[in-house]
Amino acid sequence: MKIKPGYMLRKVVDIHVIIGIGDENYAPNQIMSLNETGAFLWRILEDGAERDQLVERLVSEYDVDTHTAEADVDAFLSSLREKALIAE
Repeated sequence: MKIKPGYMLRKVVDIHVIIGIGDENYAPNQIMSLNETGAFLWRILEDGAERDQLVERLVSEYDVDTHTAEADVDAFLSSLREKALIAE
């Protein structure tokens, strides 16, 4: 899966924000803020990754166990799917 074209991650002060680029990608329901972990996962998805790869990278980058990483990745992917921000 991969982030759909037309969306970018920007850091505004201390907040990571996803914004649509161009009129066709602007929709208020698709603007969202991310914490550091969400921004980390977003950057990986920009190049494309599967769920298991995201879990693996999260475990290796942060002090988190596999079970917690799986739950966090699943919740993150679910929020991206709800806003139609990823292509699978």
